[in-house]
Amino acid sequence: MTEMLVRKDRLREFRFAPEAAALADGQALLRLTRFALTSNNVTYAAIGDGFGYWKFFPAADGWGRVPAWGFADVEASNAVDLGIGERIWGYYPIASRLIVTPAKVTARGFVDGAEHRQGLPPIYNQYERVAADPAYDAARENQAALFRPLFATGFLLDDFLDEHAAFGAKRVALASASSKTALSLAKLLKDRGTVEVVGLTGAANAAFVEQTGYYDRVVAYDRLGTMPNDADVTLVDMAGSPGVIDALADRLGPKFVYNCMVGAAHWDAAREREPKGPPRTLFFAPDRSQKRLADWGAEGFAKRYRAAWSGFMATADRWLKVIEDRGEDAVRTRWLALLDGKARPEEGYILSL
Repeated sequence: MTEMLVRKDRLREFRFAPEAAALADGQALLRLTRFALTSNNVTYAAIGDGFGYWKFFPAADGWGRVPAWGFADVEASNAVDLGIGERIWGYYPIASRLIVTPAKVTARGFVDGAEHRQGLPPIYNQYERVAADPAYDAARENQAALFRPLFATGFLLDDFLDEHAAFGAKRVALASASSKTALSLAKLLKDRGTVEVVGLTGAANAAFVEQTGYYDRVVAYDRLGTMPNDADVTLVDMAGSPGVIDALADRLGPKFVYNCMVGAAHWDAAREREPKGPPRTLFFAPDRSQKRLADWGAEGFAKRYRAAWSGFMATADRWLKVIEDRGEDAVRTRWLALLDGKARPEEGYILSL
């Protein structure tokens, strides 16, 4: 096994290391053949200690294994009812392989019953057998790896904002509007049609954000002084940059009514201080997911999600450019590009070790 280890407090410091892969009774070895690398992975690392993301795949003190979503094959198995060669979707470390302890095995999948994963959010512990997924399409694994977890967050955010009537706002602004989570949410808000959807982004990405057609208005960060201030605004912040929030607060004043923090694309700045405006309220998708599973049931949740997902994917193909690569150098290059904000928004990285 080869794995990527990152310093928790210095995300630009990382290394690739070998790891033994001996199986005990009841365990299985999954070979990770493709995973998505996006700003979402940076968020996992940036807030990993506060929200438990480092706990899923623990490492030596000071180091962490960055989680990623992807597809793997069962390479070896000492587990009952899990056969070699099965294709599995789920949550993995950035590594070549993962040892799991399958529990609660059903026709649809299993839960990793490893002791250290007990008590962690269930959404991250579930592994699905793709052969039992009616929506699985082998030709579209890349799109699923890139968007499925991010779209799920957008789907839950859209539902959260709808339930709270956008906290009284007639305008919802999305910071880091070119991020895949923001694009997912913007499409759903635009389809719902109850608020004006405003994309906040860097000048270099403004043209791309406009061409997606998901936003009613696009405002570059260096032009926040032109942001309309004639209606209440709720911010959904995928960026975490205090300077951007300060500028928005200065422009909107009391019209800035709610600040929903989701990600941390500007991960280093997000740690600096609390910005101006209403206090940041963190949106934690696993908690919202558990609420709606209880409210709607598993089938009701899946039906709503599938309808939203199919509508989004019908439009994403027109702008998404998938880039596939493999090896340590490929992962190193893409990780640094995401940390430094140099990744192109229309690109989606699909990698493997």
